[in-house]
Amino acid sequence: MTSPWLGEFLGTLILILLGDGVVAAVLLKKSKAENSGWIVITAGWAFAVMCGVFTAIACGSSDAHLNPAVTLGFAVRAGSYGKFLPYLSAQLLGAIVGAALVWLQYLPHWKETQDTSAKLGVFCTAPAIRNTVANLLSEVIGTFVLVFVVSAIFSKSVSATGPAAGFGPYLVGSLVWGIGLSLGGSTGYAINPARDFGPRLAHAILPIEGKGGSDWSYAPIPIVGPLLGGALAGWLLRFLAIN
Repeated sequence: MTSPWLGEFLGTLILILLGDGVVAAVLLKKSKAENSGWIVITAGWAFAVMCGVFTAIACGSSDAHLNPAVTLGFAVRAGSYGKFLPYLSAQLLGAIVGAALVWLQYLPHWKETQDTSAKLGVFCTAPAIRNTVANLLSEVIGTFVLVFVVSAIFSKSVSATGPAAGFGPYLVGSLVWGIGLSLGGSTGYAINPARDFGPRLAHAILPIEGKGGSDWSYAPIPIVGPLLGGALAGWLLRFLAIN
């Protein structure tokens, strides 16, 4: 019953359920974790990535990309694009369903939260300072680091001495934690088109009380930026022949 498509779908669902879930816990009123801060959010997203990767692998996707930018980066590195559209569909649908589950998990808290930007922030990213060029560059750089370092972690030269079997997801989670802490303060580090677009679409569709708009004017940045960053990383990996 398992398959690569199912693995990407369920892995991304878990990623968003736990990732958007920690943001909801911090931002929504009367949550027990309210106002616990950026460190909690970045740590929660790191654990979300780790859990999503384990889920994807167990359910049939040995790639466990959970991210169209990662899929594109590896496709550019390999010169093979056959997985991109199937994985994209699984990742996007998984992100939408995961976001809907976050809405259900915190169902009474939406009414208690008056701040529409906080409600939107549970689902998708927004820049600290709105500047199209700077925001785009932030997403390009963050995603470049993600794809390049993930490839380094699992490269043949590294795997000759480590990581041990099954330890890779912990390292990827740590990488995402590092990206969030170091590079995430500018745009909220989407670094994943499905992670931002799927929940943003869920926000637009779901009957969230007093939700406000979904900020579609910003939406292209966390789609285009990560795809560019992933493709650039894939190109450099191919140029350097890192496998």
